[in-house]
Amino acid sequence: MSTVPRVPSAVPGQPPAFHTVLAHAPAIQQRFADLYGAFWMDSALSQRDKEIARIRNARVTACGFCRQVRFSLAREEGLDEATLDLVTDAYLDAPLSPREKRILQFTDAIIGDPSRADPALGAALRDELGDAGLAELTLGVGLFLGLAKVLITLGLEPEEMPVTILPTPGSAAYRPQAAPAG
Repeated sequence: MSTVPRVPSAVPGQPPAFHTVLAHAPAIQQRFADLYGAFWMDSALSQRDKEIARIRNARVTACGFCRQVRFSLAREEGLDEATLDLVTDAYLDAPLSPREKRILQFTDAIIGDPSRADPALGAALRDELGDAGLAELTLGVGLFLGLAKVLITLGLEPEEMPVTILPTPGSAAYRPQAAPAG
């Protein structure tokens, strides 16, 4: 992955990062921040469910930034590193809940092969998450995938980064200057 930024920062004195690059188009930056924040604050899915799907996307797309960021509200719901360590290619054999495994299967279908979202998986998720939850999961994975690809393509991945807990987008503690993670 590239760590050489392909677009300069629009914010004087700040290095290229997702938020400083998007600052070249402030109206779009604000709309994206509003959408991403609304996604995280919508209550159809738990923060834990969203974060598990986001981490799966990060690992499949190999987005270095996305792999290392954790959102605070999922932590508050009890999502820990031990659980996230199970979000690997072998998740079906891991001690995750059936719900979490179905969410991961659906995530894999969106980011990889849509035929993997067979009717039985869709029906099970719809029964468990409801229509709003399934719609929210689908939109979220699309956002995660797009954001990860943008970060990678623009060379905005760090050389190295420890696991970093950030305020959840849209939460009271969130500051728009913090780059949203994929």
